[in-house]
Amino acid sequence: MKTDFSKLERAFNPQCVVVVGDSKRNNFQWLRGQGRFKGKLYSVQVNPETIKDIEALGITNYTSLRDIPEPVDLVIVTAPRSAAIQILEDCIAKEVAAAHFFTSGFAETDTEEGVGLERTIKEKAEQANFHLIGPNCMGIFNPRVGIGQNINQYNNDTGTVGFISQSGTHAQNFAYEAHVQGVDISKSVSFGNGTVLDSTNYLEYFGSDPECKIIGMYLEGVKDGRWFFQVLREVTARKPVVIWKGGRTEDGGRAISSHTGSLAVPQTIWESAVRQCGAVQVARMEELIDTLKALLFLPSIRGNRVGITGGSGGQSVAIADVFAEAGLSVPNLTQESYDQLMEFYSLIGGGYRNPVDTGNQNSREMGRILEILGRDANIDSLVLLSAGGMGGSDRLQNQIDLLADIGKKNSKAVVAVVSYYAPDQMRAARDATKSFQKSGIPTFPTMERAALALKNTLEYYQRINGADTR
Repeated sequence: MKTDFSKLERAFNPQCVVVVGDSKRNNFQWLRGQGRFKGKLYSVQVNPETIKDIEALGITNYTSLRDIPEPVDLVIVTAPRSAAIQILEDCIAKEVAAAHFFTSGFAETDTEEGVGLERTIKEKAEQANFHLIGPNCMGIFNPRVGIGQNINQYNNDTGTVGFISQSGTHAQNFAYEAHVQGVDISKSVSFGNGTVLDSTNYLEYFGSDPECKIIGMYLEGVKDGRWFFQVLREVTARKPVVIWKGGRTEDGGRAISSHTGSLAVPQTIWESAVRQCGAVQVARMEELIDTLKALLFLPSIRGNRVGITGGSGGQSVAIADVFAEAGLSVPNLTQESYDQLMEFYSLIGGGYRNPVDTGNQNSREMGRILEILGRDANIDSLVLLSAGGMGGSDRLQNQIDLLADIGKKNSKAVVAVVSYYAPDQMRAARDATKSFQKSGIPTFPTMERAALALKNTLEYYQRINGADTR
């Protein structure tokens, strides 16, 4: 179906939302989930006892969608699948902009009844040019207007990420984890079976939405590959797109068919097509969040040469291995940098090749070390290993200010690895993470995650700039 941006704009930024079929059995999950919605919220339910409970929540109930006294932008359907066709017909008659069908039991069941019912819904929706989200999905999350996939999602903290997910669980988990990591959503959609609107429709819409500066996706398959890759190529020319593809293995491919009924795509073909379109590919949730974070915070990375400091001793060997194995280089510094380090460096508990070991004594000179690395002509990106802010808030803030200034002056990517080694250090590490990212410095909990995010970001900029790895 052709994407009608005006209908999706109403659905993602609704003024009037109606929940059909919510009940006490699930503790009114969907009505409660829209409790912070800033527009008008109505219910449609016919059971007299359930209506009493809904009205006790302070929500006006009608026994028919057609009786709602004003235009409806979004309908959330949680009624049994036996009512799906009637509800769809009511939505069409009411000229609703879009409906999210949480209701499941369709083609993903691989039963004659489920497949046939989904086919009927698809035909009716497409004949009316009706925008149906799902079925078998968690629908829309927009924290700015208070539309949620569950009652625990944050609101007001609007970000710049558009997230498209075939999985409802991944859509919700991404929102939670990314928020903790300082990456907030502008708009998100879980689209499940994608019977009428598939991932391509949402990619097209988010690609044109100025509030979505970057797009993340979790996909299990696409229905029209040619159209998807055409739109992907057009969108990546304007903004970064990061894709986590499920079903990369034979076992994963089998699981897909029983989850959303999608057809698995051979992995080699998929990877080649996505790469040619200019999108970034990742293999898991953590990598998706880290890569989005790096692309949001970092400038265009010019090369693969990384300068690292903050560790000591044998840790430096492991650090060098991690970054090298990710496809990055941890090169020698220039002789000029070594001469400057030699002026003050104590060899007790530290060395200054690269990574620059600090030990206990040399860590007091972290400011000078960072400045030298920032100026070094052999370094494209700078990584600081921080022990979760354990050195005190003043010392930490000095490092943050200096690192941010170095990045601006030298046009280099600067990141921090903020770790903790005991439960009582967790809070300090989280506070340090917020402080770094408030100053525009992305942080990662491990060296491995930092290295992979840097590598993915570098490859993205190499593609759009036509550069080669040094």
